[in-house]
Amino acid sequence: MDNGDLNSEDFLKIFYIPDFVFDPEAAEETNLEVPKCPVIVFINSKSGGQLGGDLLNTYRGLLNKLQVFDLGEEAPDKVLHRLYRNLERLKSNGSEFAAEIQKRLRIIVAGGDGTAGWLLGVVCDLKLAQSPPVATVPLGTGNNLPFSFGWGKKNPGTDLKSATSILEQVMKAKEMKIDSWHIIMRMKALKEGSCDPIAPLELPHSLHAFHRVSDSDSLNKEGSHTFRGGFWNYFSMGMDAQVSYAFHSERKLHPEKFKNQLVNQSTYAKLGCTQGWFCASLVHPSSRYIAQLAEVEIMKRPGEWEHLDIPRSIRSIVCLNLPSFSGGFNPWGTPSGRKKAERDLTAPFVDDGLIEVVGFRDAWHGLVLLAPKGHGTRLAQARRIRFRFKKGAADHTYMRLDGEPWKQPLPVDDDTVEVEISHHAQVNILAIEGCRSKSIQDPTTPTSPYSHHHDEEDSNEDTDDDSYEERRKFGAADTFRFTEDADITHFS
Repeated sequence: MDNGDLNSEDFLKIFYIPDFVFDPEAAEETNLEVPKCPVIVFINSKSGGQLGGDLLNTYRGLLNKLQVFDLGEEAPDKVLHRLYRNLERLKSNGSEFAAEIQKRLRIIVAGGDGTAGWLLGVVCDLKLAQSPPVATVPLGTGNNLPFSFGWGKKNPGTDLKSATSILEQVMKAKEMKIDSWHIIMRMKALKEGSCDPIAPLELPHSLHAFHRVSDSDSLNKEGSHTFRGGFWNYFSMGMDAQVSYAFHSERKLHPEKFKNQLVNQSTYAKLGCTQGWFCASLVHPSSRYIAQLAEVEIMKRPGEWEHLDIPRSIRSIVCLNLPSFSGGFNPWGTPSGRKKAERDLTAPFVDDGLIEVVGFRDAWHGLVLLAPKGHGTRLAQARRIRFRFKKGAADHTYMRLDGEPWKQPLPVDDDTVEVEISHHAQVNILAIEGCRSKSIQDPTTPTSPYSHHHDEEDSNEDTDDDSYEERRKFGAADTFRFTEDADITHFS
């Protein structure tokens, strides 16, 4: 389909939704042809600098203005509740047009990972019998969600050609399921200081942010402070989150110093060294190993908790749902046939109700992700995972949910802090050519030239032996060197 066809009136009719579907006061039109792919578009006008606002104006010029929403003006939950309430009203009056719109509807969301997660969370909470699939258009910084499903990492163009090209991709896209994960944290009130897990950033209005549950919530326990939240991509804890926290805090204090990508990379690398991520720090007690901070349990089968042994050298742990972490790397990789047989490990599916648990020793270990078949230390695949933090190992640690870091106080007396992650729900998402994610319903889903079509060789063992220092020195200078286009922020 050439550019002329993309901009034609007939092409745009494929996506156009008339006024009365959105406005109960508008007169219902009759004898209308149902659009093949009706869409509603949510755009974060503050994402991508000026790009968000420009893209918003472009889509409002292409489609009905009533089907294009600025997330800075109206929250998606209000929009979708109003839309579906009106669709149900029209259906009850016998409107087959409304029934078909509801059946065929697709959603486009353009923004960063926080914006995409916000929209996915709203769709998930609606609990519709027929959930509309969501296309996540990259318009932020990390863009791990769009990248995982073929939409890329680079911000799109905002001209007519780019906007209509996205519409064509949405029409041709394939539906997939994606798991979401619930996280709950319980702690007793500390005798000194605050126990609130408050991040240094203004968190998005999505499942990414923790919030305190009310006293009437069934999750709450008397005498405890209980927080809950969720994520679509990953939860991490340890040194990677500490470096990310330091970087985000510094950027918030001095935003004028972080306008150049090379400067950002240099600052991130410097923080990685000073915080002890490239070598163990004697100055920062928070760089202690995960095994010193917490006892970890996993659940592979319903109701059966078992201890997870964390190698003593692991200083960062990642609970991963999507094959895209810190800029597009896949820490889990594709286990070899031997690993599958010996340890019951599988490829990372995004809809199998399992989360991949990966460990890293330090930033040098993270550099193995530059290799074609590199991966972290595979610790487990589980349906649930629980962290019980020990008294006295440290007074705090660092955590991240989908890129949002915070400093978490830990127990100073006999009380404990518990963090538990469990499967929450699923939503429909749209995948296009270049998709890196695999569905358990269709293991052939990925079509990306970068995805692994063959099992890896067992060249990167998931072991923790005393020869690690020698192996690190052997590989750091050559095998794991930075490539010319490597971005140091990927290794946070």
